[in-house]
Amino acid sequence: MSDEAVARALALIEESFIASSGPGGQNVNKVATAVQVRLDAAALGLQPQVYARLKRLAGSKMTNDGEIVLTARKHRTQEANREDARERIAELVAKAHVAPKPRAKTRLNRVGKEKRIKSKKARGTLKSNRGKIDW
Repeated sequence: MSDEAVARALALIEESFIASSGPGGQNVNKVATAVQVRLDAAALGLQPQVYARLKRLAGSKMTNDGEIVLTARKHRTQEANREDARERIAELVAKAHVAPKPRAKTRLNRVGKEKRIKSKKARGTLKSNRGKIDW
């Protein structure tokens, strides 16, 4: 299921190249090597719980319109940055499809409860003995 969603996400990506900072010397001033990818998450047709996880994972990268905007400028070439951005967005969508393992409630037995209360009493006694000493 997530493989086809990732493929659909990669098909819906809009790319634009922008001027980059960082390594590259004079090349940075001449060539727009950084890539900005936009993905309309609503157009993916995800299930509500998967969309909610994607929204949480994307965080500030998701706009109010439901678009995920990623900028890749790590590398010196457009192709390397494009590949990096596509990998990151695919990883984000794939991670959203993985449901978290439900937490099992722990249950403390009677002996454990008594032990905890005993240690709390001892700690309280220790703290109460720290006050001012009345001669």
